[in-house]
Amino acid sequence: MTDAATDSAGMSETHAFQAEVGRLLDIVARSLYSNREVFLRELISNASDACDRLRYAALTEPELAADDTEYRIRLVPDAAARTLTVADNGIGMTRDELVENLGTIAKSGTGAFLDQLTGDSKKDMALIGQFGVGFYSAFMVADRIEVVSRKAGDHHAWRWESDGKGSFTVAPAGEGEVPRGTRVIVHLAEDAKEFAEPERLKHIVRTHSDHIAIPIRLAAAGEDGDDETINRASALWTRPKTEITEEEHAEFYRHVAHAFDIPWATVHYRAEGMLSYTGLLYVPTMRPFDLYEPERKGHVKLYVRRVLVSERADGVLPPWLRFLRGVVDSEDLPLNVSREMLQSNPMVAKIRHGLTRRVLEALAAKAKDEPEAYAAFWDQFGAVLKEGLYEDAGWREQLTGLLRFRSSTGDGLADVEGYVARMKPGQEAIFYVTGDDPEAALRSPHLEGFRAKGVEVAVLTDPVDEFWVGALGELAGKPLKSVTRAGADLAKIAKDEGADGKAEDESAQTAEPAALDGLIAALKAALGDQVKDVRRSDRLTESAVCLAADEGDLDLHLERLLKQHRQLQGAGAPRVLEINPDHALIRRLADKAAAGEPVDEMAHLLLDQARIVEGEPPADPAAFARRLADAVVRGLG
Repeated sequence: MTDAATDSAGMSETHAFQAEVGRLLDIVARSLYSNREVFLRELISNASDACDRLRYAALTEPELAADDTEYRIRLVPDAAARTLTVADNGIGMTRDELVENLGTIAKSGTGAFLDQLTGDSKKDMALIGQFGVGFYSAFMVADRIEVVSRKAGDHHAWRWESDGKGSFTVAPAGEGEVPRGTRVIVHLAEDAKEFAEPERLKHIVRTHSDHIAIPIRLAAAGEDGDDETINRASALWTRPKTEITEEEHAEFYRHVAHAFDIPWATVHYRAEGMLSYTGLLYVPTMRPFDLYEPERKGHVKLYVRRVLVSERADGVLPPWLRFLRGVVDSEDLPLNVSREMLQSNPMVAKIRHGLTRRVLEALAAKAKDEPEAYAAFWDQFGAVLKEGLYEDAGWREQLTGLLRFRSSTGDGLADVEGYVARMKPGQEAIFYVTGDDPEAALRSPHLEGFRAKGVEVAVLTDPVDEFWVGALGELAGKPLKSVTRAGADLAKIAKDEGADGKAEDESAQTAEPAALDGLIAALKAALGDQVKDVRRSDRLTESAVCLAADEGDLDLHLERLLKQHRQLQGAGAPRVLEINPDHALIRRLADKAAAGEPVDEMAHLLLDQARIVEGEPPADPAAFARRLADAVVRGLG
């Protein structure tokens, strides 16, 4: 909310900008944008959206637009007054909407957005546009901005005014004489007089806003002249693909996405027959800020016969493709299509299936032809795409082909087909490790035996990974198996040659079987119900111990995730403690246990060591510190 003060007449209110808006305006004032002319694109885009909203509202309330049904955007430059007015006859705004829309950034993630501003003009320009606050870009060229607006169906008009330096005022703008819609009057700064020149405005519109489907008219210089329409005023998606340039695609994407980056990929698809529709969809280059909001809403606009009926048509694409931006235009859906219909209507389901198939085909082509570019896409959107593996069985085969992951045996990204081709003789499963950080996951002691045998392990570090691997159970006909499972069997897999080309050393020292059995029994007795079992490890080659999940128990990382999100209470299931019989510490302890010496203190120290390696704190930090100090003292003695 904004703070407000009312003048003595009680008519005009002064509000302080929301703190985040103040910071944003300060950045804009320092000439964030390298190309100031984009402010006009943003104002025109907002005007176009306002007209689309009224056109839709008038479907059920035709009286809202009855006095003026010819939607348009009008540019009125005045070089003498040094102003540029951008006017539309769209939906308009009430007083409260002016305060809310122009005084606050009414979106979650505002703080994170501002924290990511770097001072680099190009990067920050993309961030600001992506966050949908392009209106404020007008302060790049303005000393002052006025917004006069009258909501459709309302007789009261309001005037919003600000110099962008910390506050704004809102006051009545009269009744009756103010036309429906919104006028943005930009009072141009001394160094921005060029934006009151008609030829300059024509160039900007034809460069950035030619795709706008509403006529953009330039006011005549004299009173007797006629306004000139300076854009094509035709829906871009209705034109043949061969006639649309990359520049036009880029500008249309920026319009529908309110973004400043360029689209990473474009999918333009037209279906004809029993069900006719057109989809013009874009994959962004940069990750949108609301990508991981719980609602998982889409951002594709739905048109019916070129009339906007939904700005966020969630039903026309699955939630795991919510990063897409663009439009879908149907010839067959009813104009009064409801939200419920979008979720359940068979025609919408067919549109969703056709568009999803086209998008996945386009991504597959990119992955094959431009693997490096696809790796950049995967870094931005892979975690969202993997949600489809978990919740949409009908698309799992296609999504499996698109799946990428870090590998324990090489740099860059690996795919399922390549992993299967590299499987070792005797290897029956696809092995994976999950974690929060790829480097930390690669350092896990669970990978030691796999690394020694040259067995590739897929490294999965997105939270959704824990869920889709459990839902699928297999990939490409191969079972999926976590390396943290106690039953991970390496015995059947042939040994790999070492780095120097020699086979692994068969003469490495190991604990005597009888002594090892005695140590295992002693550790079980000392640790009691703190562990589920103590077992000899086939996976450890360098570490002394590790914790493993028994078959049927939650994976270690999944349990930690559920605890973090308060989906799991209590201490969780006890784990299996695996010991490395080849490690010097285990051999010495086995000898002590065979000689009848107590190993209770070392048993707890080993368990705490295994917990720390897994990213868990010791059960009793003070006791751990004491035991560690005692062990060091004995070693020094």
